[in-house]
Amino acid sequence: MFDTCLLIPYTSTMLKVAVVDGQGGGIGSLIVKRLREEFGERIEIIALGTNAAATTAMMKSRANKGATGENAIVWNADRVDLIAGPLSIAFPDAMLGEVTAKMASAVVSSGARTVLLPLNQEGIEIAGVNKEPLPHLVELLINRIKEMEHV
Repeated sequence: MFDTCLLIPYTSTMLKVAVVDGQGGGIGSLIVKRLREEFGERIEIIALGTNAAATTAMMKSRANKGATGENAIVWNADRVDLIAGPLSIAFPDAMLGEVTAKMASAVVSSGARTVLLPLNQEGIEIAGVNKEPLPHLVELLINRIKEMEHV
């Protein structure tokens, strides 16, 4: 029999990373795969897809949790420590219209640190950025996260 009920606060120092992607989820799944290889279970990865195919692809790459659609991205954007994905997630109507204005706004106005890959899928050029193959960009993303978070 217990006389008192002690509340033990749970504090998590685990880095919570949202990986956002759309269309087939290929970029997001590569990011998830490399994050898992690099950081193992020391981080929590949440796969946020603009559609079910993207979320499923990221879940297959070993994300911890997954959710799909506008509300999932908007709701989670301020509940994570870091957001990663292609630059397209910051532009309304990107990815053939899959990225809504609310999704893009949630990503860019989030208090989370945001690391985006400068891929030219939307016809938007970023001056001063060298073209690199996707695997090289993902490695740069991983290194940047390591520098920022000392994980």
